[in-house]
Amino acid sequence: MGEILEFAAFQGGEDLEGMGREQLLDRLERARAALERLDREEPEDMESEDYEDWARRHEALEDLADDILDLLEE
Repeated sequence: MGEILEFAAFQGGEDLEGMGREQLLDRLERARAALERLDREEPEDMESEDYEDWARRHEALEDLADDILDLLEE
């Protein structure tokens, strides 16, 4: 349950474009750490609802990391 709450913190609608470089780097580090934890929790049954929920969370975190990387490259 703690992982879900932690994931919810990434959906806060923060304005990434308004963040400074250090804030973005911190956010990227946190997103990558959350992805690593999520990878360890991958459900075995790819046909289950749990897997679908896991996949949605995983994709959202990957998208967040990509968005942050794009901003850091600007």
